[in-house]
Amino acid sequence: MIRQEIITYVEQHILPLYDSFDRGHRQDHARQVIERSAQLARGFDVDEEMVYVVAAYHDTGLSCGRELHHKDSARIMRADMELRRWFTQEQIDIMADAAEDHRASAERAPRTIYGCIVAEADRLIIPELIVRRTVQYSLANFSHLDTEGHWRRSLEHLNEKYAEGGYLRIWIDSSDNGERLRELRAIIADRERLRAIFETIYAEEMNKKEAV
Repeated sequence: MIRQEIITYVEQHILPLYDSFDRGHRQDHARQVIERSAQLARGFDVDEEMVYVVAAYHDTGLSCGRELHHKDSARIMRADMELRRWFTQEQIDIMADAAEDHRASAERAPRTIYGCIVAEADRLIIPELIVRRTVQYSLANFSHLDTEGHWRRSLEHLNEKYAEGGYLRIWIDSSDNGERLRELRAIIADRERLRAIFETIYAEEMNKKEAV
């Protein structure tokens, strides 16, 4: 069981950090990663409190920018003195390494099972969700682009990361991400189908922006 004082601290001081991030990395994303991490962890001999904390902190480094957010997440964990109330320095180092290792574009495998768990949980490979988050990020960070510009940028990202030969890797064989990745790759390969999904999501996201 996870101690209530840890949950309270995370709920009051860590998860609210996500409120200022792009729409693909708000609290709902952090909570999804927490939930999926807990599910994946059931198959391994791990400390569930450590799994919970890694998942909660994994994207906090976005407060310092996207490019090095994985390293900044690790730095934030090591600097958080409150964690020393519940964890040893060795445990904090393991959790910080796991947060740093979660990034999908990392050139090497995560150093520990904690890194594998949060990296796998972070993928959340649901085809429509992946396309939506891609569009949301493009709208938030490349507002000068027109519809075609957002389409080209989204297509480039999806191919680079998720298509056959992309850099995304599956670290836990028992995860359902393998089958979902195959489904997403089939959509990416079908340019007409992908464009139709993009158009629907793009229109929905633009309507949300106009309603604000």
